[in-house]
Amino acid sequence: MRDFQPVQIESLLSRIPLFEGLAPDELARMAKGTHEVRLSKGDTLFRHGDTCTGFHVLVYGQIKLALSSAQGTEKVVEIIQPGQSFGEAIMFMDKPYFVFAQALSDSLVLHVSKAALDEELQSDHAFVRKMLAGMAMRLHQLMTDVEAYSLHSGTQRVIGYLLHELPESQHGEENVVLELSANKGVIASRLNLTQEHFSRILHDLSALRLIVVEGKRICIPSVPKLRKHQLA
Repeated sequence: MRDFQPVQIESLLSRIPLFEGLAPDELARMAKGTHEVRLSKGDTLFRHGDTCTGFHVLVYGQIKLALSSAQGTEKVVEIIQPGQSFGEAIMFMDKPYFVFAQALSDSLVLHVSKAALDEELQSDHAFVRKMLAGMAMRLHQLMTDVEAYSLHSGTQRVIGYLLHELPESQHGEENVVLELSANKGVIASRLNLTQEHFSRILHDLSALRLIVVEGKRICIPSVPKLRKHQLA
């Protein structure tokens, strides 16, 4: 785990997209109801069934949200990246968590209490719209996932994931290098694939010379050709 230094919560909040535009006094009020949670890789932030008392914002690191069956199998629902918030919907519903959250790398998370949030929501309509937009985007992503699981082949899902990870500016380029943001088992679960199936698809795409796999680095000789194969 990295050596954490004392941080100013107000300063951290001001760097998160959700809180951009808040006045200093508004940030100060939010900071009073916010505390830091420092996690080492593998630490659990919350478990299925835990009481939800607020929502979280990831400052740095990476968090997976996942479901776990009684048999021990795991389904990754989402991989949270820095700047993203999560847990808002459960907080508003006053329900316990139905997923668990685990750090995929050393992470710093801010927990914003529901009490602090309620006060801000009553006075700042722009902030309300930002929160609604964030939850709407997450719902849209979940619907996109359901569509992919139902209508797209495993190969199409893997290619779609690789293309999604690339910046828009690189979608027409040649010889692009992509660093996978998580290990292959986590990504496979996120795509509703077994790790073996995921690895086999990467091998098949390599055999077609559409990608070159070097550990967590994926080299794409031609992004347009890879996209064309997805649509074939």
